[in-house]
Amino acid sequence: MVASMATKGERTREKMLATAETLVLSKGFAATSLDEILRATGSTKGAFFHHFKGKADLAQALVERYRRNHAKLFERLVAEAEAKHADPLDATMHLLKRFEALIQAQSKPLPGCVFAAATHEGGQFDTTLRDRIADSLRRWAALYEGKFDAVLSRYEPSLPIAAKELAEMIVAIIEGGLILSRSYGDAHLVARQSRQFRNYLSLLFADRQPRIAA
Repeated sequence: MVASMATKGERTREKMLATAETLVLSKGFAATSLDEILRATGSTKGAFFHHFKGKADLAQALVERYRRNHAKLFERLVAEAEAKHADPLDATMHLLKRFEALIQAQSKPLPGCVFAAATHEGGQFDTTLRDRIADSLRRWAALYEGKFDAVLSRYEPSLPIAAKELAEMIVAIIEGGLILSRSYGDAHLVARQSRQFRNYLSLLFADRQPRIAA
């Protein structure tokens, strides 16, 4: 009985989070009211406050949920790339191509990014949320940085570049691309920009010149 009640509670919480994310990405945090979330989910205020202390707590839960879901996606893509390719450069290219394929499969632009929405309206929340977003973005960049570091450990680039800089670049491309994609109504813009980043990597390592150990 306890396990069943807990499972029901988890489903209710997830429904609230999924609904809130859709509303926030469409209207923003400030314009999304508690009453709208309750109407859309058929929940009561009592149920909401059972799961969240308030709107700020909901925002933190949305950021963590978004981070966790995207981490799972990219970790899966990384594992797939590493299983198919022993060479770190080939694995990295495979990772980028698979991400691009996922975007290309979309018929309309992705709804946006919870990180961007929360950052844009950060004035209504305390620094805890901002710090959580920054930590989430650093974790995401760190996933890419590990891949680029492996490439740079094996190959000498044609121009000076650091793994961290490449990681920051691809994350900035994706985050900025999501804004442009939604603004332009272009579902595939992010994929095109990722492809341009991949072209840049191809030029950096065109000769696959082995790095000489110091």
